[in-house]
Amino acid sequence: MWALAFFTLGNRTHALRGFPVFPRVAPGPGRARQPAPLRAAPSRPGSRPPRGGGPAITPRATAAVRVQPCAMAVSPEGTPAPPVETPPPPPPEAHTLEPGSDSGAGRLSFCTKVCYGIGGVPNQVASSAIAFYLQLFLLDVAQIPAAQVSLVLFGGKVSGAAADPLAGFFINRSRRTGSGRLMPWVLGCTPFLAVASFFLWFLPPFTSLRGLWYTALYCLFQALATFFQVPYTALTMLLTPSPRERDSATVYRMTLEMAGTLMGATVHGLIVSGAHGSHRCKETALPGQVAVSPNATRLYCIAATVVAVTYPVCSSLLCLGVKERPDASPRASGQGLSFLAGLRLTVRHPPYLKLVISFLFISAAVQVEQSYLVLFCTHASRLHDHVQSLVLTILVSAVLSTPMWEWVLQRFGKRMSAFGIFGMVPFAILLAAVPTAPVAYVVAFVSGVSTAVSLLLPWSMLPDVVDEFQLQHQHGPGLETIFYSSYVFFTKLSGAGALGISTLSLDFAGYESGACKQAEQVVVTLKVLIGAVPTCMILIGLCILMVSPAPKVPSRTSSRSLGRRTSYSLA
Repeated sequence: MWALAFFTLGNRTHALRGFPVFPRVAPGPGRARQPAPLRAAPSRPGSRPPRGGGPAITPRATAAVRVQPCAMAVSPEGTPAPPVETPPPPPPEAHTLEPGSDSGAGRLSFCTKVCYGIGGVPNQVASSAIAFYLQLFLLDVAQIPAAQVSLVLFGGKVSGAAADPLAGFFINRSRRTGSGRLMPWVLGCTPFLAVASFFLWFLPPFTSLRGLWYTALYCLFQALATFFQVPYTALTMLLTPSPRERDSATVYRMTLEMAGTLMGATVHGLIVSGAHGSHRCKETALPGQVAVSPNATRLYCIAATVVAVTYPVCSSLLCLGVKERPDASPRASGQGLSFLAGLRLTVRHPPYLKLVISFLFISAAVQVEQSYLVLFCTHASRLHDHVQSLVLTILVSAVLSTPMWEWVLQRFGKRMSAFGIFGMVPFAILLAAVPTAPVAYVVAFVSGVSTAVSLLLPWSMLPDVVDEFQLQHQHGPGLETIFYSSYVFFTKLSGAGALGISTLSLDFAGYESGACKQAEQVVVTLKVLIGAVPTCMILIGLCILMVSPAPKVPSRTSSRSLGRRTSYSLA
């Protein structure tokens, strides 16, 4: 009895320690007694072998038995069954991956990225051609009075600015179709944009209502371009769940948009250069207005056709090569702030307010410099034959200097980089005083470098302002879209006001549309518009930017935000 009690207590002790407990089975009649099953010995070294002649359990074997306490069973005959092998646990990951960053489903192919980047080329081609040549076309080819040209430019810019919040409102509330939720907006705007961009450069047979004709067309084009660009840029978020692949797709988009900007100004300028050469005024010795030659009308129609064809071609490649994924993010619950309520909060934030006001002046100065460069070379200097080369110099220097300015931003900070915009000031004054070809090329190169930093700097400073605002007010995510959309809205309004007022000043100076030689007052006005006006605007903007305090919280995602939100459009 005492032996049985000790044996039972021993089995319980081993069970508490995590060792297997095997029952003893009596051997059947006529069968030899089988050796007793192995029992785990104590884990201390030097223990005696168990009774029955079995091998001793070493500490290493003891540890293996403890990991799998029920790995052995006993057959009905009393013979222990072979151990049951359990699958080993999966090896731990060496590092934690970013969700969707390396998964096969989230990876975008090279063809998909290229097709996505091609989708943004048409808007940049058309916008670049408009920025440099539309004003010259309206004044010298369409021969519209300068006051009406001012109305055309102002109305178009205001139309594009007003379409930004409307596009976001309607697109956000659209339903998903078979081709997605954003792609139908891009494809739906494509044919109307092609038609509007063509007729914007078309010379109608009537003359009395040309101002109204071009005002309506330019407003329509700007609104349609906004409804095209907003869903196209938002399509980045629905390409893949991988942030790394989204950033890569954005790089492709930015690169091809830069190529589109160069192509628009270069191809359009090469085609229409024959319509504004010095030979146009050699055929007549009479001062005043010159009749529009059929050759000029034909050249602008060819250039308009080339620009219009890019819309269906590039949109078709976008549709064929890019597949929009369903939006996996939950929809807003309706408790967020409205646009107007969020706008009231953002404009009361002092760093954002000073940033917007400073770049209102700087962006307006860049637009005035670009718009009046061609007019200045045509009517205020003897640079007729250098117009296309000067425009190409500005664009190439802007594209090539962008990586340099990105390095300067990271190495020396944003405030030091802002002084790069000041480089435009002395050279613009020099061009107005000494309008010669060597000076013009130097001014064009420096203007391109300054234009690059003026486009890059605000999109680098906005994330810092947004981070500081969210830490101070704790309104949660969502207000950053109001920051960015309101900034675009205000910059478009500033460009509309600057171009409208400056073109109206030409009418006050006595600009005669279509004339080969302008009055001396017009020449002086063009020199002021190309030199003094951009200089004053840049100095005012830089003073506001420098006196404002820097955001206290540095942006942790400034590079990613820069890559996703920047659009290098010179229009």
